[in-house]
Amino acid sequence: MEIGIAVLLVVGCAAGFGVFRKNTVPRPEGERPGERRKLSVIIPARNEADNLPHLLASLQKQTLAPDEIIVVDDFSEDGTKEIARRYGVTVLENSPLPDGWTGKNWAVWNGYLHASGDLLAFLDADVRLAPQALEALVRARERAGGVISVVPFHQAVRFYEKLALVTNLLGLFAFTSPWEKRNPQKGLYGSCIVAARADYERVCGHESVRSEVLDDLTLGARCVQAGIPVTNYIGRGLVSFRMYPGGIRSEIEGFGKSAALSTSKLSARTVLLIALWVIGLLASECAPFLATTPWGVPLALGYLLYMLQIFYLVKYTGDFGKIMPVLHLLSSLFFIGVMLYSVYQVAFLGRVSWKGRHIRVGGRRSL
Repeated sequence: MEIGIAVLLVVGCAAGFGVFRKNTVPRPEGERPGERRKLSVIIPARNEADNLPHLLASLQKQTLAPDEIIVVDDFSEDGTKEIARRYGVTVLENSPLPDGWTGKNWAVWNGYLHASGDLLAFLDADVRLAPQALEALVRARERAGGVISVVPFHQAVRFYEKLALVTNLLGLFAFTSPWEKRNPQKGLYGSCIVAARADYERVCGHESVRSEVLDDLTLGARCVQAGIPVTNYIGRGLVSFRMYPGGIRSEIEGFGKSAALSTSKLSARTVLLIALWVIGLLASECAPFLATTPWGVPLALGYLLYMLQIFYLVKYTGDFGKIMPVLHLLSSLFFIGVMLYSVYQVAFLGRVSWKGRHIRVGGRRSL
């Protein structure tokens, strides 16, 4: 039995490396390309007064300055609109949400309708950019072709934010997995997407996913089905975000709205490897409770093995401090809670909640 447990833990830990690829955004090098395409940045914002100044300030420092920045104020109640105007960007007041649209999709679509760029960068308001970020993203899109997205580096400040360590790691696995390369439902990471206008219009953009909770994943699938390449990068060193500074409730709602639904979009191999990693992780975390049993030693060694792996992976995932990788049991418990909450919303309520809106699974607004 002890040997079987040891094998499970080693296989589970190895599965993590089988599903992770260190695909960071290449740094721009050499001369800039001769052709200069007009770049529009579109930012949907609902109650983002705390986040927006960080993003807009970072956009002012870019080595490749955007030609226009459009902030779509989605009925904010906290001064988001006024803050955006202080930075001299174009501010659109979103029109009432039509039936069959989710709030973010409607805001992004209206931003696109007012944009004039040949290249479109869709950024969430909590994103923060290093000075070379836009230049690197534009070059990466030119090299890869099609549409690219970036999983930002998570700046976790408070203790409750650091609890998202395991949840963020699993998200990174899903978007960097080499087994997603040929997945017809390969998704994009919605916080940071760069696309040529022609490609975006070819799939009818966010209008084609207007009712989707998983708009980014579904938009990526639309691109793949249209023959447009989709490439996902890790944002370490260039693109970061602070996901939920507003409290643990917003963190649970944010992760909970997509945790259960997103699994169905992944390839079977990715799901299998992630499941093996999670099973091994949870098994190793039984070590403190079974320390006096014959299983105690292999479980303790497994806990240490996972801890070392997590210390390596978080270099590409986020700043979670030095304590949380050691006490990853706490983060695993948070992940289980988020999954249960997500399943409860989807299976029993038939809707998910986010920023004061309730969205029925399948897209219709309930409130």
